[in-house]
Amino acid sequence: MALSSLHFRPRSLMGQMLLAVAAALLLVQGLSAILIYRAQLESYETGMLNSAAFRLVTQVRGSGKLPGLGRPERAPFGGPPPRGFPMEKRTDSPLRPGEQRDTGSEDRIRRILVEQSFPVSDLVIVHRTVAADAFARARVLERRQQQAQDPRPDDQMVPGPLSDHLLVVGVRSRPGSDWMVARMRSPRAINILLGPLMLQTVVIYIFLIGAVALILRRITRPLAALTARVEQFAVSPGSVGQLAPSGPEDMQRLVEAHNAMEARIVGMLHEKDVMLGAIGHDLKTPLSALRVRIESVEDDAERAKMARTIEDIVRTLDDILSLARVGRPSDPLERTELSALVSSVVEEYEDMGDPVELGDSQRLVLELRATWMRRALRNLISNALRYGDRARVSLVREGKRAVIRIEDDGPGIPEDSIQDMMNPFTRGDPSRNSSTGGAGLGLALARAIAEQHGGQLILANRRDAGGAVEGLTARLELPV
Repeated sequence: MALSSLHFRPRSLMGQMLLAVAAALLLVQGLSAILIYRAQLESYETGMLNSAAFRLVTQVRGSGKLPGLGRPERAPFGGPPPRGFPMEKRTDSPLRPGEQRDTGSEDRIRRILVEQSFPVSDLVIVHRTVAADAFARARVLERRQQQAQDPRPDDQMVPGPLSDHLLVVGVRSRPGSDWMVARMRSPRAINILLGPLMLQTVVIYIFLIGAVALILRRITRPLAALTARVEQFAVSPGSVGQLAPSGPEDMQRLVEAHNAMEARIVGMLHEKDVMLGAIGHDLKTPLSALRVRIESVEDDAERAKMARTIEDIVRTLDDILSLARVGRPSDPLERTELSALVSSVVEEYEDMGDPVELGDSQRLVLELRATWMRRALRNLISNALRYGDRARVSLVREGKRAVIRIEDDGPGIPEDSIQDMMNPFTRGDPSRNSSTGGAGLGLALARAIAEQHGGQLILANRRDAGGAVEGLTARLELPV
């Protein structure tokens, strides 16, 4: 199974750094283990060959230490000394059909014997287990029977497992002479090395990964706090105090820079709110006076036209101010039954005789700003009535989202213009233009309100079986 199918991909900085360090450490430790194994294996084999050569030379020339060829007291790696079997004298070669000769070891022991002036005509070295060698197996079983009767130790031949590694060295000094066969038994080198290497790897991993984890935690903890603060600031600027600098000096400087930037942004937003309030007051006052003055106009049609124009200006001004303030709402989130809120908005249009229908509606309770949500629903329903003659509203739950659908029977929107239609002051052409009223702020305000609640507004054309557009669907999605 591929690694990607297991989804074993840390996404956090700490997880990715730990994975990278662990992978690099595994590679380095693996290379180190291979080099150590090869070096110690060579030392192990050299000790075995020296022991075999010692036994061959002393068997032929008599006991006594020969110059330059000392018998090791202990095997490499701190293990037990190589244990030999009695020398065997035989007329045929110890090499059996199908066995593979160790030519490298043959060359090495040949050089050792030549240095000791030991005549070598033929030389054979093979590797077996004790169980696979009839001579060695018979001696082990014989010694076990002797120990059962007389448990006194015998250093010359200590019985061991039949699975032990056996080095068989056969030498013939001249053609036609008998073969002298030495057998050296010792556990496989890999079995001796495996434990220390595994213990070394585990200890290194524990200390190094632990140290790296502590360092990364010191770095990522203030980084995670800063990320949470930025996310909170994006939803509600200036709602809580600033983040206290912590962690390494670099992280502290980053937090301090963010606090300074956040303070400037909050100050600018406050100045914007003050300015918008002043603009709204200064513009609405003369509009109210103008609304009073048009009452003196005698022509009813002209007076009605002027009143509609003033209402359009006031509505546009309200939309502009609302769009500018939607990012910093003053009213708090309240636990609201969304189905009741949708139903009440639909009833407002039904009371005015507008063709608005309420379809499927599930009971959902969410944390909302009810005033803003009403504004978004009114904009979407009014938009559907203005361009699609009628509106059908429904509320369903899809997974972890509450979805409000507003459908109309209008001409829809060109696919390449759908996203642009949710930008401020954008109207479609030719069906959605200024002749139908509005300043192109309704969809932009509805989208801003949805995003203020952590949701989104999605517009999509609805098509019939033949692919023709039969209306527009607005999906207002909110997290449950």
